[in-house]
Amino acid sequence: MSGHSKWATTKHKKAVIDGRRAKSFAKLIKNIEVAAKLGGADLTGNPTLYDAIQKAKKTSVPNDNIDRAVKRGAGISGESIEYLTIIYEGYGPNGVALMIECLTDNKNRAAAEVRTTLSRNGGTLADPGSVAYNFARKGVIVVSGEGTTEDDVMLAALEAGAEEVEPHAQGFEVITDASDLVSVRAALQAAGLDYESADVEFVPSLKVEVDADTARKVFRLIDALEDSDDVQNIFSNFDLTPEVQAELENDEE
Repeated sequence: MSGHSKWATTKHKKAVIDGRRAKSFAKLIKNIEVAAKLGGADLTGNPTLYDAIQKAKKTSVPNDNIDRAVKRGAGISGESIEYLTIIYEGYGPNGVALMIECLTDNKNRAAAEVRTTLSRNGGTLADPGSVAYNFARKGVIVVSGEGTTEDDVMLAALEAGAEEVEPHAQGFEVITDASDLVSVRAALQAAGLDYESADVEFVPSLKVEVDADTARKVFRLIDALEDSDDVQNIFSNFDLTPEVQAELENDEE
């Protein structure tokens, strides 16, 4: 159905081009567990946990699930969690660059799944460093566009040290140095601006425009990678022109 194609295209525009994707409850819960393990259960002293919980709530994860995840991660419930963060670099169709972030309790399984998924969908696993040079760790805050102007966002964000403000499918995207993410997010909140998410992500220094056929292949690869429970985030350097996006939105299934 064309409606579904439009939803999928919009989803991927946010998820891949803007470095953002919809996560399952399980992956959101895993983020909370790791944040609580690293920084404790106190939200006032653990901004990473605060943002992980906010993202889960905005995705309608039940409060009981969130509370249990915090207790598991912080060791309050007596349970123990052990996850490794592993970054795989790869190339998708037509050389599109990919940074694949895994959060796993089994390194061998994660590596095998990523390698197999890439090879089955027109991609390849890359040597460490061959893709990462084109990406930098940045704070990325998505601000809701409802009732908000770009001037409002720029005034609050830039005064707090943000690097730039760009249009985004959900409103506006604020880019910061990774170390300034919390202070800029707090400044936006103080200005009464609602934010959809606040994360440290891999942001490409150079984006590459692709045609509709390449985009379809990359979307299929991203979907396949997201099927893995070990894959937490995927970042890419490809971009779509308005014409290509319009073509994709008209696809019939």
